[in-house]
Amino acid sequence: MEVTDANLQLLAGYLQQTLSADPNVRRPAEKLLESTELQQNYPVLLLNLIDKATMDMTIRVAGAIAFKNYIKRNWAAHEDSDEPDRIHASDRNTIKTLIVTLMLHSPTALQKQLSDAVSIIGKHDFPKKWPQLIDEMVEKFASGDFNVINGILQTAHSLFKRYRYEFKSQALWEEIKFVLDRMAKPLTELLQATMQLSTLHEGNAEALKVIYSSLVLVNKVFFSLNSQDLPEFFEDNMSTWMGAFLQQLAVDVAILRTDDDEDAGVLEHLRSQVCENICLYARKYDEEFKPYMEQFVTAVWELLVKTSLHTKYDALVSNALQFLTVVAERKHYHGIFENPEILARICEKVVIPNLDIRPSDEELFEDSPDEYIRRDIEGSDIDTRRRAACDLVKTLSINFEQKIFGIFGQYLQILLSKYKEDPVANWRSKDTAIYLVTSWAARGGTQKHGITQTSELVPLPQFCAEHIVPELERPNVNELPVLKAASIKYVMVFRSLLGPQTLAGCLPHLIRHLPAESIVVHSYAACSLEKILTMRDANNTLLFGPQVIGPHSNQLVSGLFATLSLTGSAENEYVMKADATAVSSFEEALFPVFQGILQQDITEFMPYVFQMLSVLMEVREGSGPIPEPYWALFPCLLAPPLWDRRGNVTPLIRLLSIFIKQGSAQIQALGKLNGILGIFQKMIASKANDHEGFYLLQNLLYYYNADELQTNMRQIFGLLFQRLSLSKTAKYVNGIIVLFSFYVVKVGGTPLVQLIEQIQPGMFGMLLERVFITDMAKVSKELDRKIVAVGVSKLLTECPEVYSGQYKTFWPRLLHSLVDLFERPPEKLPYLDGLDGAADADVAVDAEPGYQAAFSQLTFAQPKQVDHLADVTDSRLYLAKALSNLSQTVSPAELTNLITPLEMDYKEVVMKYCNQAGVRLA
Repeated sequence: MEVTDANLQLLAGYLQQTLSADPNVRRPAEKLLESTELQQNYPVLLLNLIDKATMDMTIRVAGAIAFKNYIKRNWAAHEDSDEPDRIHASDRNTIKTLIVTLMLHSPTALQKQLSDAVSIIGKHDFPKKWPQLIDEMVEKFASGDFNVINGILQTAHSLFKRYRYEFKSQALWEEIKFVLDRMAKPLTELLQATMQLSTLHEGNAEALKVIYSSLVLVNKVFFSLNSQDLPEFFEDNMSTWMGAFLQQLAVDVAILRTDDDEDAGVLEHLRSQVCENICLYARKYDEEFKPYMEQFVTAVWELLVKTSLHTKYDALVSNALQFLTVVAERKHYHGIFENPEILARICEKVVIPNLDIRPSDEELFEDSPDEYIRRDIEGSDIDTRRRAACDLVKTLSINFEQKIFGIFGQYLQILLSKYKEDPVANWRSKDTAIYLVTSWAARGGTQKHGITQTSELVPLPQFCAEHIVPELERPNVNELPVLKAASIKYVMVFRSLLGPQTLAGCLPHLIRHLPAESIVVHSYAACSLEKILTMRDANNTLLFGPQVIGPHSNQLVSGLFATLSLTGSAENEYVMKADATAVSSFEEALFPVFQGILQQDITEFMPYVFQMLSVLMEVREGSGPIPEPYWALFPCLLAPPLWDRRGNVTPLIRLLSIFIKQGSAQIQALGKLNGILGIFQKMIASKANDHEGFYLLQNLLYYYNADELQTNMRQIFGLLFQRLSLSKTAKYVNGIIVLFSFYVVKVGGTPLVQLIEQIQPGMFGMLLERVFITDMAKVSKELDRKIVAVGVSKLLTECPEVYSGQYKTFWPRLLHSLVDLFERPPEKLPYLDGLDGAADADVAVDAEPGYQAAFSQLTFAQPKQVDHLADVTDSRLYLAKALSNLSQTVSPAELTNLITPLEMDYKEVVMKYCNQAGVRLA
């Protein structure tokens, strides 16, 4: 591929097409570029296009993104495999020669993409294969053009930030030394020059924004270069850097202040990075940093006192508080905090304001509960003000316990008194009080056990009884949700220290909060229950057995599963974990109740028992074999009288299918397959329940031992065809099409043909002509349509009897019907107007004498839909690829004979599928 104007225009055209909203235009262009990218000069052509000022900017940006992704996919692909290098050696050299200069003189939109590409290349090639990179970058520091300098600094930051977390090694030391020898002095000189320019341009907002952005990047690079060890050069020039950091903490440039309360501006980013830098030095190089410590403590203290609660300051405040925490941890700095007046001021001016919940936190609680939870109890990587303030309180409490107890005790009483004056208006005061006690009392703990070490001065059970339990006892679980969440969290984190009696008293209150409307509240309740129910005593026995949980088992079950039906919590992981934990705890309590209902034949409760058994088995799936109590019930499930009651059928089929999925080997050992097949026969014979029979058979095909099942398949198919000929309904035809398609997917097309031909020669042709071709497009459910699409695609392309044998005459019409399935909306069948189990509108429902308890679906026990073909994301593309594979198998003449009879409209649609899939018919 030569670098010519013609090729540049051609490449620009394809890039333009990749921006199209029409997938029929976009995908072929993407596929073509991917197939072209391994040709020599392709990346060089891309760089030339990106550099072409006369080219439309959107195409240049698309080219820059394509180049970055090309580098990401291919630059190091050969290093971890035996594959040949995907990039020609000459292209590699050309890229490294051109890219830095191109990046630096490109507009910002292009510079970011190219900088990312440089970082990717540098990660693999720098310094050994690209030693000139660092010199090329440092040279640009002298350019005086801060747009260029910032591009270099951004690239340096991307290259060097891995030094922050990589393990120490000789190779890493050598690389860092290589960088320091070339970068440390120019970076220091750049810092000094930039600080001077910030004074020189103090009235120019645009210039200052660029200059201070440079300082942010200089500080980031400084942090990376100092992360592993204290470099000699920086130690020798510490006064220069620390002086600059003090100035940057104190500086307040009015024209750079922003009106945005949410997003941090350049000044906030600068001060935040300075706090990170000095925190690094205080933590790792405190001996060398000692002369500057008091100055920085004062500077950070003054900064915190004058910084408001707006969200844009969060990172700055968090890093500043972390710095104070690190200082307070060091014994030789305790003198700074010894004065009770200083501690009192820290509490009043720094700790309490940053423990308070802010409007932005309340918004997060309401609008992004998952993110709130992640920050509050999961220990996410995002540092919050509250967490940083809690860490400072904890450190001060450990090192100055007696003094802190008096000071925090006073503020705690003030906060609680304020709440008592007007709970509705002042609930935030109590929320702060709970956080203060939590951080003040905690000394250490684990994820498994919560807080296990606390200050002896803080009476946790007493505080729980006086201030936490009353909040949980409030009758309205939706009242003051933030305070509810804080109270539940208190029980959760101190569970190992509150004692069994207190926890047992809290259990019903936690269960009562499971249906709370707030996602945070019911998630915290579920999380607390999961952790409390798994607690064990010194003998490794569960702390709360059936005798404690039994009285609450009904509310616990219904509460947990009701939570899953609440908006936003359909897949709530905390509830799921609590479900799994609760199952083993209250199975023992529930089973006697279930057995009593079944033995006493309490008809109206049976459907609910079967649903709850299904839920319990689904929750415990993957935790081991099905327990014995379930197997004791299994023979009862096959008893014919149970299946005569219409309300039992749907939950029983679900329960039976779960047994098949989780325990097919045991069913085989017990010799119960015939009993299950008897139920299948009963279902298939019923116009009301035949869909349940199809569902049961699908589960047998997917999960049961194939060899044993196969010996029964001829008889099963005989029953299916008998019902088809004697009592055909639209619903039944729908079901049989899906079932046979599923059989093709699971077992194969040829076995299906052979099995049907054993019943009656030529019957498979009749099935194609009278069922599949005429009614396939009427299948309506999405997962069913996918099964049919994949099954029929396999028949067309993997079954020789269909594409080249006795039934090849049906091939074009079968493909027509499959295209109709894809392109036409499904016909609305009468039986789909109501429940799936309803009979066809023109067919009387099977008569069943006497009163029948109708089936009522428990809202918390909704069955999960299983997609057995989850790996097939687009059935049309699956067909296209299958046809392409077929074209490689049959001769050109055979392929022509198959394709020629297709109607022109259908041919065009099939070709469109092939183009979208990036394949062709040979």
